[in-house]
Amino acid sequence: MPDQLLDLMLEQMVQIIGAHARLAAEHIGRDALDDKVMRAMRRVPRHEFVPPELTAYAYADQPLPIGFDKTTSQPFIVALMTDLLDIHPGDRVLEVGTGLGYHAAVLSELAEQVFTVEIIEELGTKAQRRLGPLGYGNIQARIGNGEYGWPQYAPFDRIVVCAASELVPPALLGQLRPGGRMVVPTGLADHQSLTLVEKSPEGRISTREILPVRFALLETAN
Repeated sequence: MPDQLLDLMLEQMVQIIGAHARLAAEHIGRDALDDKVMRAMRRVPRHEFVPPELTAYAYADQPLPIGFDKTTSQPFIVALMTDLLDIHPGDRVLEVGTGLGYHAAVLSELAEQVFTVEIIEELGTKAQRRLGPLGYGNIQARIGNGEYGWPQYAPFDRIVVCAASELVPPALLGQLRPGGRMVVPTGLADHQSLTLVEKSPEGRISTREILPVRFALLETAN
């Protein structure tokens, strides 16, 4: 597919994300996402992070299948989760659920370093093969059970969980730095909410449900 057409499709995707943000203003408390997040969404070539046969649909504002009954998230949800994290340039971010690496690439545009964990080896390996050649050198990826985070590199300034858990995983709370933020889908399979978790400088935890979502459940290793 010609690069000029892909660029046009990407720009249309970003415009649609902006429209969704305006429609969701009641939930997110404002009618636009942060400009730095929108710039990051413009810089990341989503077509590099979907199966080749889905390139024509890469910039549709919808989840796309990536194999193993998993999907890459809807671009608006990726942008919203990233916006809620409020990433600063020096932040270290943990992502749980690498998939094929799209959200990690978006995060890497904003953070100093991204650590991403994927439980499905085939997906994690494919993500690593994509991220390196595309120049995302500030991402470290591994195969493992993201429910337990990545203790070796904790604590993290920001944590994003790209799969749903009935409750916020305790290990991830423990790895969130005081003053940090986590975004995680929580709730039962048919009643999930995107949840913002904040840890005060004194270590107190507060949560706020943002809007209804539907994510695959967080997998745990046998």
